[in-house]
Amino acid sequence: MTGKKEIITQTQLAFEFIQKLYLEVSYLIKEIEGTLFEEEEKFSICRPSGYGVTARGSTGLESVYVNMWLMRKLAVAFIPEIFTDMERGQTHTEISKDLRVLYVRVVLDDATVDQPKLFTGYFTDFVVNKAGERLRNRFENMMSYITYNDQKIFHDPQVIEYEDAYFKFNGKFIETNLYDISDSKALSEKVITPTLALYRGK
Repeated sequence: MTGKKEIITQTQLAFEFIQKLYLEVSYLIKEIEGTLFEEEEKFSICRPSGYGVTARGSTGLESVYVNMWLMRKLAVAFIPEIFTDMERGQTHTEISKDLRVLYVRVVLDDATVDQPKLFTGYFTDFVVNKAGERLRNRFENMMSYITYNDQKIFHDPQVIEYEDAYFKFNGKFIETNLYDISDSKALSEKVITPTLALYRGK
């Protein structure tokens, strides 16, 4: 039987590992951000409510919600400066047919993957349907919506053709094993370069 001291140690190690994992993901996102800002489009990180990631969480005690106490999936978006404005620390991006959003989705744990994954690509061809009008035609307001519906939207990430009562949009994504990105060179070769090529339609 496991002793009390061992359980305490295991608990501490588990939280230390998760915290380190979150820190490494934040460094990765910031490195992507810095690189994309230097590109010709001058991508800005999307800020729905300040500088952060969008994730689905819970503090509910029902077992289905307890599973969401830990952040298992998160996302950020990057938008060319011509499509967005900064207002009081938040970006403001009007949804339009021409809008093309570079989107980064990190899946640390999910039944649909065998190891942590990074999905990078773009969304475009946005149409706001009747029920979506309450989100005020602003992409930042879509971020939580996409996160909430990610299983439906990313059913086939290579070719996304999504439509419901709220929105219609298309997209394409590539998948990379998160732990294959070990340094800046790997990030550039495995993620940045192919994602920009996909985004630019090359």
